[in-house]
Amino acid sequence: MTLKPDVAFVQGLDFFSDAVGRLGPADWDRPSPCQGWRALDVLGHVGQATRFGTALLQGDRPEWAPVEPPGDLVDGAPAGWWAGLASRARDAVGGVDLDQVVDSPAGRRSVGDGLSFPALDLYIHGWDIARSGGVDLVIPAAAIEFAHSVIDPVPDGTVRNGRVFAAAKPAPAGATESEAFLAWTGRDLA
Repeated sequence: MTLKPDVAFVQGLDFFSDAVGRLGPADWDRPSPCQGWRALDVLGHVGQATRFGTALLQGDRPEWAPVEPPGDLVDGAPAGWWAGLASRARDAVGGVDLDQVVDSPAGRRSVGDGLSFPALDLYIHGWDIARSGGVDLVIPAAAIEFAHSVIDPVPDGTVRNGRVFAAAKPAPAGATESEAFLAWTGRDLA
């Protein structure tokens, strides 16, 4: 059975937090698998999206104003900055009505639909962060199943536009389920 969006999101927060905790101070300036971004930029990107989503869940109507490079958003020690955002996000998701329809930047949608893509980002970008520090994390099978339930119904041209996923890469011979999934998201595992 596929994870519910709130469960996928909370477990994704844990996965991403684990990845953040694996990096030392010198690792944050290392290049990430995301073209042109350092590990700190990936953290800033995910942090901004998490802050934005938390505000939406709390009934606010924040403006989306991306910062370049996203790492400029990180205030203080990266792990501490992220821990505060993750805690507020976890609190905002607790007890949320997944069927409630709200206004979002993507139009009217259910809270569950709105949590789905951010949940995926937490796993994929968690891997990116860990990879920046030389650590390979395994994406859990339940998260992979959830990702496919969210992405597979969406037309490929909508997903593979460079803003969501790059073109799928071939999985290496003997790839694990996690490695095959990451290649499917456009990650270069070499």
